[in-house]
Amino acid sequence: MISLDLCLSASSFLLALYFYLKKSNPYTALPLPPGPKGWPIIGNLLDMPTEFEWQTYHEWCKKLGTDILHVPVMGTNIIVLDSTEAVMELMERRSSIYSDRARMPMINELMHWSFNVGFMPYGEYWRKHRRLMHQLLHPTAALRFRPHELKATHNMLQRFLETPENVIGNLRYMAGETIMSVAYGLPIKQKDDIYIQTAERGVHPLVAAAVPGAFLVDMLPWLKYVPEWMPGAGFQKKAREWGALAMRMVDLPFADAKKRIAEGTADPSFTSISLERAGQGTKDEAYQEPVIRGSAGTMYAAGSDTTVSAITSCILGLLENPEILRKAQAELDSVVKPGHLPDFEDEDSLPYITALTMETLRWRDVVPIAIPRYLQVDDEYKGYRLPKGSIVIPNAWAMLHDEDVYPDPFTFKPERFLTKDGKIDKTVRDPRHACFGFGRRICPGRYMAFSAVWIALASLLYSFDIQKAKDKEGNTIELSHEYLSALVIFPKPFKCSIKPRSERHARAIRSAVLEHEFEKS
Repeated sequence: MISLDLCLSASSFLLALYFYLKKSNPYTALPLPPGPKGWPIIGNLLDMPTEFEWQTYHEWCKKLGTDILHVPVMGTNIIVLDSTEAVMELMERRSSIYSDRARMPMINELMHWSFNVGFMPYGEYWRKHRRLMHQLLHPTAALRFRPHELKATHNMLQRFLETPENVIGNLRYMAGETIMSVAYGLPIKQKDDIYIQTAERGVHPLVAAAVPGAFLVDMLPWLKYVPEWMPGAGFQKKAREWGALAMRMVDLPFADAKKRIAEGTADPSFTSISLERAGQGTKDEAYQEPVIRGSAGTMYAAGSDTTVSAITSCILGLLENPEILRKAQAELDSVVKPGHLPDFEDEDSLPYITALTMETLRWRDVVPIAIPRYLQVDDEYKGYRLPKGSIVIPNAWAMLHDEDVYPDPFTFKPERFLTKDGKIDKTVRDPRHACFGFGRRICPGRYMAFSAVWIALASLLYSFDIQKAKDKEGNTIELSHEYLSALVIFPKPFKCSIKPRSERHARAIRSAVLEHEFEKS
């Protein structure tokens, strides 16, 4: 039998060890944030929403009276931040420990998206990409790419003259043309362009795969070793096919851009400028070919669907609020010279268009929950313990629909960003504080993205009347406002009427397109 002394000694040792560990880790005694009641082992696996999860997270937070939520799933701690206060404190002020990414085996290891800056783990290799993108896309540097944005916008207007019913298709082509020309300086065909088609096929699967919880392998990484032929391993086949599309998306335009640069026929672009600096012997290790390739490949994935989603949502808002379109057109008519189209030089004179762009980014925010972060160490917030290894999700949708900040938040209302004398009201929180990410992971292309949406909206609204469509009997076709739930939300296809405001406006579009063609020749 074990002696009493031995039992007492073991008990004393365990007690001493407990107090030592408690002292060395002061967070162990703190409670976890509140969350929905779960089950042993699986936690809240059965409660996890499969779509529009940002709304479910917000409802849980409201029910529990908290702005920080704990949702355990199969041993993984998920922390949801549901307010600007929580996000700013943790992801901005404590960004050094909240800037890592979760492993994401489906995307990074099976689909081969590890080249993408947005999914890279926090570290030196990520910093090289980030530094490169910042140097070429900061506010002043991004100005050099505005001619690309303007040309793609004018081509979009012409496509609306030719195929006004193809709303999403016309916008998608504009976004693709903008990014391909900015990233690679490649000439883009105005129909069935190989680069845009390749990029769309590569990016499309990512939108679904990046949603937290979309694939169980992200929760149970060991599943990546399950053979494709086994029952339930259909994700392996998807990953293999999607990965091949992703690699072609990155490799094809980069190789062709290098070829044109060598021939001396390339237009200035992110890739040409970066490779030129690399060839000049810069000591900055950001200017290395793998970093340039990955950064350029990231641009299409980050900017294509997001731009289209924003502009399409704005059109929905205008269809339901025709008085907003009239106000925008009145401002544009007072600034833009007859026979011309809006230009970036008009921006300071068009505050209503700027407010409209801001409301577009807020009302139906393109990325309702940012890509999840990975907490590197134990932390504490508001008396709660946030365990090391937690997946941290900022709920941007909740931040942009906070009724204390944006009264009547579900109403499309550009005037909320204007003062009584029609200027931008800087006392109202700019939606860009939430719609482009947070902290060290904030979107490096956000300045170019905002200007691309701004010029597209200004040009579209100046040139066209946008109204609800009518059926064969002349009845108005009402809108459903249905969206596809994914990392980037997207309106489901809808019908509307888009017609040039006059023949004068149509001539201005054709003239602008011809001018670009003349410059090219």
